[in-house]
Amino acid sequence: MTFSLEAICSQLTASRFSLYCTAAIARHPAAVDRLLETLTQYSAPNVFNPWRDDDPMDALPGGAERRIERLRAHFECEPVALLIGEAPGYQGCHFSGIPFTNEKLIMAGAVPRVSSVFRLTAREPAWSEPSATIVWGALRELGVAERAVLWNAFAWHPHKPGVPLSNRRPTPQEVRSGLPALKAVIAKFAGAPIVAVGRVAEATLAQLGIPIAATVRHPAMGGATEFRAGMNAFLRGRPHHR
Repeated sequence: MTFSLEAICSQLTASRFSLYCTAAIARHPAAVDRLLETLTQYSAPNVFNPWRDDDPMDALPGGAERRIERLRAHFECEPVALLIGEAPGYQGCHFSGIPFTNEKLIMAGAVPRVSSVFRLTAREPAWSEPSATIVWGALRELGVAERAVLWNAFAWHPHKPGVPLSNRRPTPQEVRSGLPALKAVIAKFAGAPIVAVGRVAEATLAQLGIPIAATVRHPAMGGATEFRAGMNAFLRGRPHHR
């Protein structure tokens, strides 16, 4: 099925676009179910699976199930871009279930198609990840927050041994073992240009033989301005390779 997304978006209001996205994914529920099943089945030492594992800090029982539903809602779109980073972090996707997304943003209603009137965790204050705030802020400023899907080359949260609330780079073996999930996400959004977020993500995707449309600066460590500029250049049709 082929969509002329820019033509559609130019004629739809934000609310009508949301209804369009929901209807589009509703026609392919089996593909999404298979993708979610692939994600929930993964298991490896020192890796937290947000969509299978509950965390003691989850505010309510069934945290993994709630993360699945939030991810399902995030996928309810035909994106103009599929942004892919390296791997989830403990301040963001670990608890939210959505890459580059933290609890504070969800509670504030700042994440399209995803909302919650309940706390996600028992932590005070709510988890906030600077990179997530920058990414969603830039996407809103550029007018594509409703039409973007965020993902990671390695879908699950790798952490240091014995320290679940920590981050580490996934090993090459872990990345290769997670390739089926990455391919499933790319297939789900076939036709959407892939934007690598950061050099590590760019290198990982290259090693896996996955073509990208552009690379933008990772927003961490002072990269916010370059990230916004890179996304703006990409959306304006000027491929931005750092």
